[in-house]
Amino acid sequence: MGDPFIRHIALLGFEKRFVPSQHYVYMFLVKWQDLSEKVVYRRFTEIYEFHKILKEMFPIEAGDITPENRIIPHLPAPRWFDGQRVAESRQGTLTEYCNSLMNLPVKISRCPHLLNFFKVRPDDLKLPTDSQVKKPETYLMPRDGKSNAADITGPIILQTYRAIADYEKSSGSEMALATGDVVDVVEKSQSGWWFCQMKTKRGWVPASYLEPLDSPDEAEDPEPNYAGEPYVTIKAYTALLEDEMSLEQGETIEVIHKLLDGWWVIRKEDVTGYFPSMYLQQAGQDTDQAQSRIKRGAPPRRSSIRNAHSIHQQSRKRLSQDTYRRNSVRFLQQGRRRAPPGPQSPRSPLTEEEEPPKTERPKPQPAVPPRPSADLILHRCSESTKRKLASSV
Repeated sequence: MGDPFIRHIALLGFEKRFVPSQHYVYMFLVKWQDLSEKVVYRRFTEIYEFHKILKEMFPIEAGDITPENRIIPHLPAPRWFDGQRVAESRQGTLTEYCNSLMNLPVKISRCPHLLNFFKVRPDDLKLPTDSQVKKPETYLMPRDGKSNAADITGPIILQTYRAIADYEKSSGSEMALATGDVVDVVEKSQSGWWFCQMKTKRGWVPASYLEPLDSPDEAEDPEPNYAGEPYVTIKAYTALLEDEMSLEQGETIEVIHKLLDGWWVIRKEDVTGYFPSMYLQQAGQDTDQAQSRIKRGAPPRRSSIRNAHSIHQQSRKRLSQDTYRRNSVRFLQQGRRRAPPGPQSPRSPLTEEEEPPKTERPKPQPAVPPRPSADLILHRCSESTKRKLASSV
């Protein structure tokens, strides 16, 4: 294995901290060449000092000798007073700055100065203690990556989940869980791996091992889309359970239900089943790049977890594959009946015979309730209305 280097740096957002005094730190997700992912926290003043030293190390690429030769990105200097709106508005600048750093020549993007700056420090592993009077406020970047100072609506409260079973981590980027552990979810990835934090620990956790505290069901799960979205498999998968599907790499399917645990319901012809979302890529996009983003295996299914203990008496509401198939077939048949016959596909006599004749039904008229008496209205109205009526009389 060669020398370590950074593959990508993503800005997650920023935190407003109050110890020892109020200040702001930016959260970066640093992805290394060994597929590990680390979260580091840096003040803007630290980032600017790093930027100045980088320019001194590479004066030609910084444009100090010939401005036309500058390739190191610009970074505005810190202000005398950095408030919340300033911290928010800098996110777009820092995102572009980090992307530009990664696109610089290897002698800069992999230099020791850059690698050491984004390595995990002891302070990055310290989480707020329970004794702190005021906990940090977390502000996450919008999902589209665009940031606007006018979008500030207050701190984002991280969602809290509970572990339903013990989980042993299989890599350094994951986090082990014990039954009953309560974690804060920082990021919900479509792959079914969620980035969580708990006391002094951070790492990726399978979403199937977590449950909301207020309900057994995930409120953010979308509704099924039986129209389907075209996807392509970027890795083969062999079904382990009866309600899953086995597919080879390069097959085209339709996704009809995107569930947050990373196991999507897909359709191939008239067959439906679960399939790991991290092995899928939208049709028409670069599959090679998507394959390089597969850093770990598919998360386990909830049904495969042994000794799971939920705090909720009711189980999760999940549709069976029979229901998915029936609804899917019904949707496709309705779509075929609604589609007008084209010149290339004339209607067959069999189809015409199967369709029942259309009969116009009279539209039902709404029932109009009788108007209540004046005494009844006066009896049911509010005290404020009664006082207004009394004063008008």
